Amino acid sequence: MQFGTKLIHNGNEIDKHTGALSIPIYQASTYHQPDVELRQDFEYSRSANPTRQALENTIAVLEGGKRGFAFASGMAATSSVLATFTAGDHIVICEDVYGGTYRIVNTLFKAFHLESSFVDAADLPGINRAIRKNTRALFLETPSNPLLKITDLQAAIAIAREHRLLVIVDNTFMTPYLQRPLELGADIVIHSATKFIGGHSDVVGGLVAVNNEELGNRIYAVQNGFGAILGPQDCWLLLRGLKTLKLRMDFQGQNALRLAEWLARQKPVQQVYYPGLKEHPGREVHFAQADGAGAVLSFKLRQRDNALRFMKNIRLAAVAVSLGGVETIVSYPATMSHAAMPEQERLRLGITDNLLRISVGLEECEDLISDFGLALELD
Repeated sequence: MQFGTKLIHNGNEIDKHTGALSIPIYQASTYHQPDVELRQDFEYSRSANPTRQALENTIAVLEGGKRGFAFASGMAATSSVLATFTAGDHIVICEDVYGGTYRIVNTLFKAFHLESSFVDAADLPGINRAIRKNTRALFLETPSNPLLKITDLQAAIAIAREHRLLVIVDNTFMTPYLQRPLELGADIVIHSATKFIGGHSDVVGGLVAVNNEELGNRIYAVQNGFGAILGPQDCWLLLRGLKTLKLRMDFQGQNALRLAEWLARQKPVQQVYYPGLKEHPGREVHFAQADGAGAVLSFKLRQRDNALRFMKNIRLAAVAVSLGGVETIVSYPATMSHAAMPEQERLRLGITDNLLRISVGLEECEDLISDFGLALELD
């Protein structure tokens, strides 16, 4: 079955009780138990809910995993995965990870004595050098946020296997349509489903998929114990969003490539970051492990004032936190996605004050290019 068909027909699309072609929103907190001596599938909605179960089963199928889990946000998903480790454990993390992950690792989990090292994951020997006796996992994000750096997943996973480490991949930018890390050997995949999976800037959620039952049991224990679950209406919105994922990602990816190529020719633009560009570092590696370049790109203007003026001039794009909606969104990583990162570290990684990140939407590309052209008239 092709992926586009699997989005519609994955075994979780029809309500088994009524035959409804849309899984109902089971707005229930508790369930009647006809026999208290027998364990029921549904007892209390923190532990399980039929709408959430349909979403969780769906992400497991789409990622090629065995179990899925839905959380109240992408950070709830990431934090819940990290909560499966114990004090004294060490995790190697790609250095240009999402700012929220950087923040939670260096604050809450640091207080819980979970150790971490940040490395350039594109430098495979660097991953090896960072591994210690107490290292338990490798946390990757490719393409990275916001500079779209590429990590060779299979090579990194091979290093992890040598050291018996779990491999966790944040797959938010690519979605399971374009990249399936579990099929490449990863153990855990995380999504901020707020982004492309939801796709309409109207829901906040996080998803996790795992490739074995033991890991699934560990994550479920955290999900059920902490209770950072996704509500049934939000689960329904994500189920609906998934049905159009392929169509949206195809069109948005086409727009992103055209916009990136156009930006690369503009004099005010210093550099463009997008895996679809022929000159992008790691492009061949990316297309060996992914089926497209995605819909997120970044570019640098000559100086900070130019970036600020561009955001004031733009009309067809929203200037906002987040990405993955049907509308084009311009973000300013320095004060948005990576505001929690110390300035010195942020600048070292190239996340400078003249950097803009674009999540390309479903507008007609000619209109976007025209609007970007006017916004780039900076003098």
